[in-house]
Amino acid sequence: MLKDYLRLHFIVLLWGFTAILGKLISVPPVELVFWRTLLASAGLGLLLVLRKQNWRLPLGQALRLLAVGALVAVHWITFFLAARLSSVSVCLAGLATLALWTSLLEPLLLWRRVRAYEVGLGLLTMVGLYLVSQAEFDQLLGLSVAIVSAGLSALFSVLNVKLVKHHSPLKLTFYEMAGACLSVALFFPVYARYYTNGAGLQLALKPLDWLWLLLLAGVCTVYAFSASVELMKRLSAFVINLTVNLEPVYGIILAVLIFGAQEKMSTGFYLGTLVILFSVLIHPVLDQWNQRRARRQPEPEPEEVVATNP
Repeated sequence: MLKDYLRLHFIVLLWGFTAILGKLISVPPVELVFWRTLLASAGLGLLLVLRKQNWRLPLGQALRLLAVGALVAVHWITFFLAARLSSVSVCLAGLATLALWTSLLEPLLLWRRVRAYEVGLGLLTMVGLYLVSQAEFDQLLGLSVAIVSAGLSALFSVLNVKLVKHHSPLKLTFYEMAGACLSVALFFPVYARYYTNGAGLQLALKPLDWLWLLLLAGVCTVYAFSASVELMKRLSAFVINLTVNLEPVYGIILAVLIFGAQEKMSTGFYLGTLVILFSVLIHPVLDQWNQRRARRQPEPEPEEVVATNP
């Protein structure tokens, strides 16, 4: 079990490293997401072949997964854009609002009742965001984009709760990565004409970009996903949720170690981030307590959502 726990923390550390890799790679966010999803879908497709799993789906089901993949693409584009508009630390502080977004979207999309403690944690998160925005007012645009990115991440995670009941996680993620890559490719003509200031697409990668991109797509996406799915067979959803919520902590620590002074923020930023992280980390604890209480009552509680990061 200790080996499994350490492996899970290593996977979350890799996910926290993605914002740093996104800042190190020289191509713009849209082109970066195209390359990441192209390589990730190829890697996941290879895993399907090696594991001798059938990758075919009926057209209607395939289209639904491809559409969710388009949401994944917009999430990643806004995520990498936020890291470049501000700093990795501010980007990850905004991404930490994922739990707040999920608590808002789950009752709407999964038809479950609103939980009082989630409303309270949501208000606490807003206090933390206010402290961060006041402390780093010059990076407010990047923080806002990161919050939108967290909302998109929560949306496709909640949608995947329904979809994973009908598809294997590996096949589901393969189609979503393919859908993300395809949607970015279809967006290229509009993007090149209206959003590049006449520079056109910048798909050419520098030699060092290939190293960072292979780490991003191969290690932080394909390996981290397949390893996390395997760990879900032995670790509880509570442990996984609690550990995944540490992603911003690991990411901010790595950003300070790698980028140094440019990632060092004011005291108000760290105070606000601590408030957000407290609300995020206490959420699965309260969620588990709520489920135990519900099991003592005749009315069953809806299925627990396990945090995912494709």
